[in-house]
Amino acid sequence: MSLTNILLLILTVYLAITFTLYFFQRNLLYYPSVNNYSGEKLNFSIEKVKIKTKDDIELLSWYYAKDSKNYKTILFLHGNAGTLENRIYKINHLKNMNVNFLIIAWRGFSGNKGKPTEKGLYEDAKSAIRWLKNKGIDEENIIIYGESLGTGVATEIAQNKNFAGVILETPFTSMVSVGKTKYPFFPVSFLLKDKYESDKKIKNIKSPILIMHGEVDTLVPFWMGKELYNLANDPKYSYFSEYDDHMMEYNEKLLNELKKFIDSLN
Repeated sequence: MSLTNILLLILTVYLAITFTLYFFQRNLLYYPSVNNYSGEKLNFSIEKVKIKTKDDIELLSWYYAKDSKNYKTILFLHGNAGTLENRIYKINHLKNMNVNFLIIAWRGFSGNKGKPTEKGLYEDAKSAIRWLKNKGIDEENIIIYGESLGTGVATEIAQNKNFAGVILETPFTSMVSVGKTKYPFFPVSFLLKDKYESDKKIKNIKSPILIMHGEVDTLVPFWMGKELYNLANDPKYSYFSEYDDHMMEYNEKLLNELKKFIDSLN
């Protein structure tokens, strides 16, 4: 085979992979069917509710309010994989803190209709805010908690608002930056549809912010969480764990930092 033919073959393969990445990129970003549920059961009762979006999608959500007058309410925005059940090990701990919470399942997740997109997830989160406000919970009594992909949504909706606080767990600077670490030989900036540019938005967050990240995160590099912390406005707080991977362990140290931050907002 001549050098020209070899180069043409390489180019053909490269273009084929590039087109595949472009057309199937959301299958590589959103994993609603992945189940890493540990089997842990809820150790308290929650209210299952349906939250309707402006484009007529009903989002399965779990609501828990033990003291809506004196406690803040967390809006929990989960990551890019799995169901609400996958977060039971977290909300079992949240129940023991001085806080209420609403955790929503994204469109296309947990049996919800629709397909996840950046624009769609922003609408889902904003619909949850409207739902809380309709229950008489003001903006300044809401804490936005984003997990992994949910940090991109949290950063978007927290801009120029008066939320009580913002919590970002294993955040990324932008999906473009994450994509470049996974596919360094492809034009990610040009190909990517859902960019979630948190590094360009975090300066617009005026609420107190807590950023949590594991230093051995193998999915989202630790430096991204550190960079967002450096970009964030005061008052800002961090919990950087030396041993945590992407799925941070809800151990005593993390829970103490979380509780201390939440209590500081009440």
